[in-house]
Amino acid sequence: MALQESGEMYLETIYVLSQSHTHVRAVDIGEELGYSRPSVSRAMHLLKDEGLVKTDDYGFVVLTEAGKVLAKRIYERHTVLTEALKYIGVDDKIASEDACRVEHYISDETFDAIKVFMAGKKKKKS
Repeated sequence: MALQESGEMYLETIYVLSQSHTHVRAVDIGEELGYSRPSVSRAMHLLKDEGLVKTDDYGFVVLTEAGKVLAKRIYERHTVLTEALKYIGVDDKIASEDACRVEHYISDETFDAIKVFMAGKKKKKS
């Protein structure tokens, strides 16, 4: 399934929020991304239709198993790419912003090579 960049951003945001919040509300997602309530509502409907999110009995947003797998992959790309950019001397904030853009377009082959490279760099530091 090919998800657009905005859908990936929503999944990643839900995943990140769920790591620090007991419950994730649509309003939390909107605040984090700076999107309007109607935009978040539309995105949630699209993600529900794709089987990636659901809402519980209280209206909280929950990732499905498929949504969790995809969100974790997107988040991993973000964190690894951020670390790689910081490693080559990019400022933390800029590294995170640039990684956020690149994570949606980089091929699996290129990402896997960067991930292996960075894993090797971490082992050498230890």
